[in-house]
Amino acid sequence: MSDPRTTVIVITHNRRDELLHTLDRLAALPERPPVTVVDNASTDHTAHAVRTRHPGVTLLTPGRNLGAAGRNLAARLATTPYLAFCDDDSWWEPGSLTGAADLLQAHPRLAAVTARILVHPTPTPPPAPAAEPPAGAPFTPAEEPTAEEPRAEEPFEDPIVTELRHSPLPRPPWLPTPALGSFLAAATVVRTEAFRTAGGFSPRLWLGGEEELLAADLAAHGWWLTYADHLTAHHRPSPHRDTRLRRRHGIRNTLWSTWLRRSAPAALRRTAHLARTVPRDATSARAFAEAAAGICWILRERRPVPRAVEDRLRLLDTPQKTSAARRYVG
Repeated sequence: MSDPRTTVIVITHNRRDELLHTLDRLAALPERPPVTVVDNASTDHTAHAVRTRHPGVTLLTPGRNLGAAGRNLAARLATTPYLAFCDDDSWWEPGSLTGAADLLQAHPRLAAVTARILVHPTPTPPPAPAAEPPAGAPFTPAEEPTAEEPRAEEPFEDPIVTELRHSPLPRPPWLPTPALGSFLAAATVVRTEAFRTAGGFSPRLWLGGEEELLAADLAAHGWWLTYADHLTAHHRPSPHRDTRLRRRHGIRNTLWSTWLRRSAPAALRRTAHLARTVPRDATSARAFAEAAAGICWILRERRPVPRAVEDRLRLLDTPQKTSAARRYVG
């Protein structure tokens, strides 16, 4: 079932083992998609490992950590009509790339298709071997090894999927699946033309909630986003992540995206809500400080979305505030 319509783009930074697992999964897909890896200045010999184990993969090494904007670099070189994004700890279900491409091909005004996300528990590393007891020490039952193998946990649906599946946004008559106001990059296939027209991911946001700004720009250009329940992306969260940094960037980028594209009343309401609800700690304080430090360029580059798009985004404000899947923790 080879399907050459979609290029898979993976960004990575110092997650060699997770990346190789992801590339193994992508190589086994029946679609046999071309794959581009952007190595964001890894220092764990990621590039060498990719060249050795997956020589057919296109490897880009920009020499610095571009964050999400690394996808822009790969998108400029892609020759396929569609792009599937992947993190180094996620991969696509067989057949889902073809299903997404079929939707995009059937609906010319559709820019992005987001799949259902199944989360795989992160494997627990084996315990360190116990130290040898001193010679002559008495044996105790606690030292007796067990032959029982740990039971693998089943994957589960990401809590955010419920929100996507029951999106309150009205959809045009031609769209057979729920309309979305944003998307999740690691589970989304986008139209190459739309991605380039909207300018791709903002280098200013770097990484963490970078999709919201791009989604607003796509909508402003007249494109639509959708969720497709029959498509699946898998996610096995990497244990090698800085949760505080992710939270800091997530709060900062949410504020920046809101200030750049939402109406003034909506931006004020969302800012106040975040100020009331984020954890009151140094990470949150730093996120707000970083956001405030960008106010000069924000004012220069602020471009509120058209009224019709703002009206749609306003319908998401309440569900997002009450969402159990949108919590700034870490």
